[in-house]
Amino acid sequence: MDDSVNSFKEKLDASHKWPALYTFKFICLNEKTIHIKQLFVNHEVKEKASSKGKYISLTVSIMARNSDEIIEYYQEVYKIGDIISL
Repeated sequence: MDDSVNSFKEKLDASHKWPALYTFKFICLNEKTIHIKQLFVNHEVKEKASSKGKYISLTVSIMARNSDEIIEYYQEVYKIGDIISL
């Protein structure tokens, strides 16, 4: 793991007691939503379209076992590309 991932892991571990509810928020182009939904197939994905409908805001809450699980999800989302994580 690189330093930024280690730092994020440390922050997650300092602010959560595992297992814990964790909320992901993403913004992406409309056509990218299907890829995120495939990653979170067993979880509810809430969508909200931008005023012109070009972008979609996605919110996903999961019960995470540990910080490694959170990091794995972020790494998979990163592979999709062109997605903003909030």
